[in-house]
Amino acid sequence: MIESIMPITNRRTLLRTLGAAGAGQALAQPLAVAAAAPASVASMKFTKYEMMPASVPMAERVREAWSESYRLQGRFQTHYDPVFVRLHTNEGVVGIGESLMDPKRTEAVLKGMVGHSPWEYLQADNIGGVLMAVYDVLGKATGLPACRLMSPNPKSRIFHTYWTHCLPPDLMASEAKLAASLGYRVHKVKARPWQDPIEQAAAMCAVVPKDYRIWADANSSWGSPTRALHFIRKLAEFHNYFAIESPIEYRSVPGFRELRDKSPLMLAEHMGPEPMVFVRENLVKAWVIGGPVGRTFNQRALMAEVTGIPLWIEYGIQSGVAQLFQAHHAAAFPGVEYTITIMHCLEDDCMVEPLKMDAGYYSMPNKPGLGVTLDEAAIDKYRVKA
Repeated sequence: MIESIMPITNRRTLLRTLGAAGAGQALAQPLAVAAAAPASVASMKFTKYEMMPASVPMAERVREAWSESYRLQGRFQTHYDPVFVRLHTNEGVVGIGESLMDPKRTEAVLKGMVGHSPWEYLQADNIGGVLMAVYDVLGKATGLPACRLMSPNPKSRIFHTYWTHCLPPDLMASEAKLAASLGYRVHKVKARPWQDPIEQAAAMCAVVPKDYRIWADANSSWGSPTRALHFIRKLAEFHNYFAIESPIEYRSVPGFRELRDKSPLMLAEHMGPEPMVFVRENLVKAWVIGGPVGRTFNQRALMAEVTGIPLWIEYGIQSGVAQLFQAHHAAAFPGVEYTITIMHCLEDDCMVEPLKMDAGYYSMPNKPGLGVTLDEAAIDKYRVKA
């Protein structure tokens, strides 16, 4: 069942519905926007939807090595499979998004939304990336960028990071060089047993600027704190490296205590069950999070702001439209430090507007909604025909 609140037929019902959702700061701004919206916007409903499953190959320069890394971790993958969506309203406003779900689940979600108001779904966790299209609709209807629906004073630019799988050192170096030439200044890389992370680091650091910053994600593959510290200390010898993500198993609180006291690099981890022990004991300096992107994301972002432990977010890494929704989140919530993407590692981002970087920053679009346009030619090229 879709997490909608109740049918909305007029402004008074709309305001009561948003207020009853009880999300504090996360709903204060949309509540204010709703109060100022014309009656037609307050009573707007979804009338139909479009669903466009696609299969986008990885970029040719990394395709073979990337597929091999996936194979070594027990996964066969040569493509990413975004499901793009459009939501239409009775006011003629159309929103776009990437569902972050498989086609069957996506269609079930979209069917359930027809006849309902977009205002009902502002915090819906279980509609996945369809939430992007909801914010695109509401932004276009109110004349506001999506981040202005989340915050009255969003940032004008956000720090955006490159992402690379565990590839041979020479290829890691060429990817880092490419990223730097595109304007990136922070880079997340995967560390895995089938490549030497020290050799990777040496190759990358030899070709990037001095202000280029790198963090390695071991995905808990380094086992014990002792073994993790071996790699951490070696990587710390390269001045470009500043952090380590998931060096050991998340549940190993004693292990993180040991690393906290000995690691020369900052520690980051995916936010999991019982995160407060990590907060209270200062075991990590950053949280890495994916979805869901509704109420749960808002709660985590507000927690990051309160605790001072920033978020590095990566729920929408595949397409341009998903990356832009991440950017709007980062602009709206002070607790978000970085957004992470693999867009440049795919053959096409399926977006008309290029995502241009300048010294590590991406400047937010001022257009209403997400501020981007799906590339119809790319959608047609990569679309999976039924």
